Amino acid sequence: MTRLVLSVLLSTCMAAGALAATVINSGSSTVVLQVVEDGSRVELAVDAGASESFCPSGCFVTLPSGDRIGLEGGETVEIKDGTATVK
Repeated sequence: MTRLVLSVLLSTCMAAGALAATVINSGSSTVVLQVVEDGSRVELAVDAGASESFCPSGCFVTLPSGDRIGLEGGETVEIKDGTATVK
């Protein structure tokens, strides 16, 4: 029974990470995003050429351009030279 509970918990944790949104910075400089999730606001800095996973349960993101988008988790946001594309 203990193994079953641990297996279910582990599967749930892995699934939650798989549903997180990902931001890819294809530009030549660091970008800073404002992320609001569950009422908490944080800044997420993504270096040039790097990617970060965030927002596993839905959030709002303010892009460097000032545009605000809502994410459910699972999306990929690519930022290149100040322009964002959501896939």
